[in-house]
Amino acid sequence: MIEKSKGIEIRIYIQPRASKTEIVGFHGEALKIRVASPPVDGQANAELCRFLAQHVGVPRQYVQLKSGVSSRQKRIFIEGKTLSDVAAALTDSLSLKNSEHS
Repeated sequence: MIEKSKGIEIRIYIQPRASKTEIVGFHGEALKIRVASPPVDGQANAELCRFLAQHVGVPRQYVQLKSGVSSRQKRIFIEGKTLSDVAAALTDSLSLKNSEHS
């Protein structure tokens, strides 16, 4: 994650066509997220942005796909949040997922 003046940039590794949309953990230095949508007509990218907006607590238009439109490796910019805001929100989501499997 890289903090910028107006928000935060995150590297994401996406896995489309999953059984449900969820944060899985890390894939190298990127956050790995599974999305239920297929990678057709931008559906997986749209679902990824909606999912991140919901978990970080910003309006959908504050989450922008910066690169990786047709790749599993993506860079996402989240406007109006700091590194600590995003890290806390995503860590909470990952912790909740892991506690469900305990």
